[in-house]
Amino acid sequence: IWGDKHNPSFFDFFCEKNILKHCIEILGQKCEKSVKVQVIQSLSILLQNTHSETAVFYLLSNNYINDLIVHKFDFSDEGLLAYYISFLKTLSLKLNPQTIQFFFNERAQDFPLYTEAIKFFNHQEQMVRIAVRTLTLNVYKVDYEPCQKFILNRSAVPYFSNLVHYIVDQARNIQKLMESSTYLNSRKVNECVANQIDLYYYIQDIFDLGKDIKKDALGNTLMDQLLAHFILPVLIGSLLPVPLNTRQQQNRAKMLLSPKLALFLLAQIFLVFRHEGFVNAIATCLIDKHPPLLSKWLIDAAPTHPIKSPVPLTSLLYPASSSQRTSSKRHRRKGSRSGNSSKHRSRYSDDSDEEDGGGTEEEREDSKRRSRNKNDFSDDDDDDDDDDD
Repeated sequence: IWGDKHNPSFFDFFCEKNILKHCIEILGQKCEKSVKVQVIQSLSILLQNTHSETAVFYLLSNNYINDLIVHKFDFSDEGLLAYYISFLKTLSLKLNPQTIQFFFNERAQDFPLYTEAIKFFNHQEQMVRIAVRTLTLNVYKVDYEPCQKFILNRSAVPYFSNLVHYIVDQARNIQKLMESSTYLNSRKVNECVANQIDLYYYIQDIFDLGKDIKKDALGNTLMDQLLAHFILPVLIGSLLPVPLNTRQQQNRAKMLLSPKLALFLLAQIFLVFRHEGFVNAIATCLIDKHPPLLSKWLIDAAPTHPIKSPVPLTSLLYPASSSQRTSSKRHRRKGSRSGNSSKHRSRYSDDSDEEDGGGTEEEREDSKRRSRNKNDFSDDDDDDDDDDD
């Protein structure tokens, strides 16, 4: 690190003796946990404090870092896992369109930095979960099309589906804790609610990345999983009466939340999320008198597999809102009334009959008779006026 900043010959010696290779080889030997921790920690410090482009490229080349990432560590040791995840997060901070090519193998369609990290997305330690979320956001930000295609086609659906199921499990855990009201449980409830809201903010951060087609497609994939597996069947479904006629309906009722908890979580969703289409789709399904038929299907029978829709669910749910249907109906009614009124005028107006000369002979005679009656009525009025004078 000192050589990188003050004397490049120090770093040249590091490269010449291939010290990085020897560090990685130590991990393959039978050694104490403290040795492995020291290797990971030293490499993490080295990467964090190396700033010259040449030095960074050397450290990331020759696939040594990827060998360390896929090394079979004993992750039952929480201390070792903490250093490992911190190391992966440090690597993600170095990602850009140039350096990501050291981690992503386009030919083999392999991205160990990302795929190994998301295995710990639901770890019990909060620090590990936060590090994984930071890493994924750093990966999604990189504008490198082959990597974006890999994530969208190979990883997005399973990862986002598992993430949403984790959110559902957390919500049901809150429900169980609320049913037994003790001081200890109240503290756990607050922790679970905080974790739930943190997940909402993480998802909103992913939505905020949707500045181009690929990243917007990534957000749409996540929205589909949220709507189909959590918001519609669990939250909105918990607000509706559930018949208990069949065993399937009874099993579904056991998976729902209390209406109070469902309303609270929905309120948090409306507070956190800012994606217009997503929020409008939820509002349409929640308060529309005639919600889309698709929403009823998803509420009554949540899919058991990840959603892979060619058309985003938000675009299927939101355009069917009652306001748009009402406005279109009003427009049609207005058009029909204007059409009828024009027909009425053309058929019964004296002026149109006289100008067009149309209609049957009886209609023309009718028109003349009405015209004479008007004249007679006018003459009578004039006579009355004379008498008054």
